[in-house]
Amino acid sequence: MGFIDFALKCLLIKLTFLSPGDPSQFDPSFRGPINKRGCTDIICCILFMLVLLGYAALGIVAWLYGDPRHVLYPRNSTGSYCGIGQNKDRPNLFYFNILKCATSVNIMAASLNDFQCPTTQVCVERCPDRFWAVQLNMYAMPPADVFDDSFCVPSIDLEDPDQVSLFLRLDLLNGFNAGDITVRIFEDFASSWPWILIGLLIAMVVSMLFLLLLRFIAPVMVWVLIIGVLGAGAYGIWHCYWEYENYKEASITDVGFTTNFNVYLQVQETWLAFLIIISVVEAILLLTLIFLRTRILIAIALIQESSKAISHMMSSLLYPLLTFVLLVVCVAYWGTTALYLATSGVPVYKVVTVGNCTNINGTEDCDPQNFNSSDYSDCPSASCMFIKYNDEGLLQRNLFNLQIYNVVAFLWCVNFVIALGQCTLAGAFASYYWAFTKPDDIPTFPVCASFVRSLRYHVGSLAFGALILTLVQLIRILLEYIDHKTKAADNALIRFLLCCLKCCFWCLEKFIKFLNRNAYIMIAIYGKNFCVSAKNAFMLLMRNIIRVVVLDKVTDLLLFFGKLLVVGGVGVLSFFFFSGRILLPGETFRFETLNYYWIPIITVAFGSYLIAHGFFSVYNMCVDTLFLCFLEDLERNDGSLQKPYFMSKNLMKILSKSNKVPR
Repeated sequence: MGFIDFALKCLLIKLTFLSPGDPSQFDPSFRGPINKRGCTDIICCILFMLVLLGYAALGIVAWLYGDPRHVLYPRNSTGSYCGIGQNKDRPNLFYFNILKCATSVNIMAASLNDFQCPTTQVCVERCPDRFWAVQLNMYAMPPADVFDDSFCVPSIDLEDPDQVSLFLRLDLLNGFNAGDITVRIFEDFASSWPWILIGLLIAMVVSMLFLLLLRFIAPVMVWVLIIGVLGAGAYGIWHCYWEYENYKEASITDVGFTTNFNVYLQVQETWLAFLIIISVVEAILLLTLIFLRTRILIAIALIQESSKAISHMMSSLLYPLLTFVLLVVCVAYWGTTALYLATSGVPVYKVVTVGNCTNINGTEDCDPQNFNSSDYSDCPSASCMFIKYNDEGLLQRNLFNLQIYNVVAFLWCVNFVIALGQCTLAGAFASYYWAFTKPDDIPTFPVCASFVRSLRYHVGSLAFGALILTLVQLIRILLEYIDHKTKAADNALIRFLLCCLKCCFWCLEKFIKFLNRNAYIMIAIYGKNFCVSAKNAFMLLMRNIIRVVVLDKVTDLLLFFGKLLVVGGVGVLSFFFFSGRILLPGETFRFETLNYYWIPIITVAFGSYLIAHGFFSVYNMCVDTLFLCFLEDLERNDGSLQKPYFMSKNLMKILSKSNKVPR
């Protein structure tokens, strides 16, 4: 979880001495996730359902009144869309005199809220590949029908050096065609997509094998990493001592103060300080290893047990696909609703002029379909331009509030989907741990059963935890917005306060995610409401905080190297393949046909990371669930005939415990 999680767990250590809570009591009827449970946090469930209904109604209203064509397709001077309707074969918009866009910025800004380029705009089949110059009046506005689809004539004044210079720069930029690059990228995808899928399949297989092999290689990997860190520290001590001996004749008093820090590396005191610091760190690591060796062994055993649990529930590795699909639906619905809301107003057109006719500039409404510039004989540059969307009416007046509702509902739905996935996996893995005889006592279809329990009984509790996290995220978004608006203000105090607030709420978000995750595990097992589950999980972790920190760091280390193995290995393999260093027999694929061979490499590497993250998130949830179950097992049971342990024999061996009844 990173440095912040380590700091939060250190805070829990202090809280442990204040109120550790009472240990869990033995319950003779408890045999895993409770089936007889009731609905929890009903009020929050009702509120969440009402928000979802309102969100659906908002989407319907946005769909009825919005028109995404306003932003998906450009408009010409008559208000017609390019690329659809009568201009179906003319997808590009050509500005007749682009210089007016630059020369009229100040004039337009003085009278209009939104800048629009005051020049004739025409839908064309393709943009010109060269620029033609003719001597035309600067303010002439010829009708659109004088232009041919494949031939566009921009109007410039050859006697104006600024205009000529601008078009020379445009001619140079014309060589860089973004459309051609996009076409080439799509061509690369079209020719290499089967091999990209094969690369992603390899990443999936490697991720799955790594998780399953952790039950055998976890001890070796952990001790190799620990010995490697200690070895690096020992080398650092030796190197600092060697440098210290080499610079015996140089002292920091001879150097004094200097901004060249390389000078300080040539004095004795610097290396002595490094030697002391590294020696202290090395001593702390050795003492930690000596006193926490049992807890490290427990962490390794739980990691091995998690790998064994996943091998009995392979369907759990597929659950992230459902979470991914639901998240895609949430993002797509939010984006579509935001787009339709933003285009729900009626376009407003105004008469726009350049020159001395500023008295009518932006003051008169017009219809681009029926506009006639001859009605403004005194202003030959008059044209009918789109200015903005109409902000009148109930929907338009509340458009900002509706967009805020869209964001709040989106964040709440996303956090709920993630919470549902965590609770579902926790219930499945808890049923594995509390099966006395494994795998015979494991329920049938544990993932599906846990998913149904979560939706049937705990929508309110999951929505409650998601709502708390959503509120914190909204505050962080608001702080980012304020920070963006106040960047221009040269006020050190405001900048400092905003930085502190952003840091505090970032830490708070991390803490709430940590607390919610463990609360969902307790909800999946015992079926209590969110507050009771969060309290029980928090107290249980506080009573075992050293084990929490050790297990968390060991698991993070293993999963980090696992991701590095998957992404690095598959990425290197794809590099050698798509760059032509690995050749396959036959003509199934020729890397010479690729325009940019790094496109499929980046795609495979990024896809491999997403796949590895999905698999390892399941594994991380399994470790956390089994760990909480293990702590509960230690507090509830003592190994007697009436209260036998449910933990594995390996864990009992590490703790020097045993059951009087054979398993």
